Amino acid sequence: ANSIVRALIVSDVLWISGMGLLGPIFALYVVDFINGGNAEIAGIAATVYLATKSVMQIPAATIIDRIRGEVDDYTILLAATAVGAFLPMLYLFIETPIQLYAVQFCLGLAMAFAFPPFMAIFTRHIDKGREGYEWGVYFTLVDMGSAIAAGVGGFLAANYGFQSVVVGVSTLGLLGIFVIIPIRKYMRRAHIK
Repeated sequence: ANSIVRALIVSDVLWISGMGLLGPIFALYVVDFINGGNAEIAGIAATVYLATKSVMQIPAATIIDRIRGEVDDYTILLAATAVGAFLPMLYLFIETPIQLYAVQFCLGLAMAFAFPPFMAIFTRHIDKGREGYEWGVYFTLVDMGSAIAAGVGGFLAANYGFQSVVVGVSTLGLLGIFVIIPIRKYMRRAHIK
């Protein structure tokens, strides 16, 4: 794989692994830290995130496609993932279901704007004739990172508290951003349509 594809893969492995730290213990967080928290509130919170991300991805992708040039795609990717990396820190301060839903909505919105430019840049720079292999490497490493993160997240929560998991989520998200900073110089001003 070329350096752009490699950087994008490593970035997403870090980013998605960070989110994976939280996955298996999110419901426990809701029960322990949100006033009146229960399985229903945890389910609604997950729905708010996923519905927002799903509904907003098409408008986000449309906006991104209308702006010519990879530099803009890259800038939106960087901004959206930075917002997404910091938002989980709010879990340490919120107390009510409404606050939780608001954070989940904002996180879904950030991810809706991060996913399309990531995929657009990855698709443009994938090595011709190796598309299947490079997508396979991407999904294998992302899934493996998520699998490992799920166990690590449970261990951290049980032994060091929920706060350590949230810090881990944001730290891995930020590391993922730092990995893609050097690829900016390879972004084209205007891509061929």
